[in-house]
Amino acid sequence: MDYALLVPIILFICITYAIKAVVDARVRKQLVSSNGSPELLQSIMASDETNRRLSSLRWGITLVALAIGFGIVQGAGWTEINPGVIALLIGALGLGNLAFYALSRKQG
Repeated sequence: MDYALLVPIILFICITYAIKAVVDARVRKQLVSSNGSPELLQSIMASDETNRRLSSLRWGITLVALAIGFGIVQGAGWTEINPGVIALLIGALGLGNLAFYALSRKQG
């Protein structure tokens, strides 16, 4: 694997995440300093917490489904990347997202 290509990609992802974190913190600071109603701030913070929890659930379900897809590929003994392997992995991602949708609909 060529690590010379991997380092700039990871650097770009880290910089993007840092910018997002700073912008989110600044927006929250402005909300608090604008003397908004406590109920509004409480609902915004509760909604952020719910979104974070649901995001973790989505990634967990999707990654488990992808791991199952990779396990099937390994168990079947497929060693080459072909359209069947790609279809299986994309299908696993789709099933993971559908499972998340079904669970989130039951909760909400």
